[in-house]
Amino acid sequence: MNKRLILRSAAAVALAFAFGAGPALAQAWPTKPVRLVVAFPPGGIVDTVARQLQAPLQAALGQPVIVDNRGGAGGTVAAGEVARSAPDGHTLLMVFDSYATYPLVYPKLSFDIAKDLLPVTQIASNPLVLVVNPQVQAQDFKSFVALLKANPGKYNYASVGPGSSNHLTAELFKATTGTFVTHIPYRGGGPAQQDLLGGQVQMMFLSAVLAQPHVQAGKLRALAQTGAQRVSAYAATPTVAESGYKDFVVNSWVGLLAPAATPRPVVDRLQAEIRRIVSEPAFAARLQGQGLTGIAGTPEQFAAVIASERDKWGRLVKERNLDME
Repeated sequence: MNKRLILRSAAAVALAFAFGAGPALAQAWPTKPVRLVVAFPPGGIVDTVARQLQAPLQAALGQPVIVDNRGGAGGTVAAGEVARSAPDGHTLLMVFDSYATYPLVYPKLSFDIAKDLLPVTQIASNPLVLVVNPQVQAQDFKSFVALLKANPGKYNYASVGPGSSNHLTAELFKATTGTFVTHIPYRGGGPAQQDLLGGQVQMMFLSAVLAQPHVQAGKLRALAQTGAQRVSAYAATPTVAESGYKDFVVNSWVGLLAPAATPRPVVDRLQAEIRRIVSEPAFAARLQGQGLTGIAGTPEQFAAVIASERDKWGRLVKERNLDME
């Protein structure tokens, strides 16, 4: 009888801890600076969002938030480092949509994206924008498609590497429109944009954030955006769907992950703080002015996005027998 009472008491204590310790743990964290590891060099969309988030997140958490750029191998170097970090909420990973395609591009990864890293929240999304060098003799999307059909193989498109969103979106564009454009992969967005601006390549599906200053300066021409609806930063640019291809919808995104065993109360607090920040009118307006839409959904919603993207692009790679090296 005494043994039974002891077991019941232990179970009650465990149950009380499960319900009571969670909020206490979330409030106690963080106990030291939080490192936001950005899986790419400075200047890209992930770095841009990280640095906009840095100050308000630091104020919310009461500890310094350090943005740490760790580029290399398409972001997998940083991802592997964070996957092996202590799961205490003090080392986090910021990535963009190419994270979902890591298994397609890097079959011998040192970590498993489904097991070793935990989705925290999808922070924001934005459409890609089909931009062309102004030397291209097409003023809108439909005339550009006609130009490509009349000149198969004459034009090139840039990407930041195999498996990137601009690579896969361009291949989806080719499959959807029945056109042929040659893929020119680069080792990063800087060299790709430089050659696009210089006319060495003629087109690119570029992040709305990165395309904006070049479009405003007249150095690139925006022909279409890939979202389901137009974003305010490109109010005059139609979507691909509006241009006659109704099922063509692609969004780039930025998200936050943590080592897999990070306590759920810490994950929940992170998601809640980021959701509050991106919902603030001033912050939301800043994002919208760049073509970004704040999201900050639940970890489960973000996990579903990653799985859906992996399946979608995996089918495209298989159907078109794409070279991912």
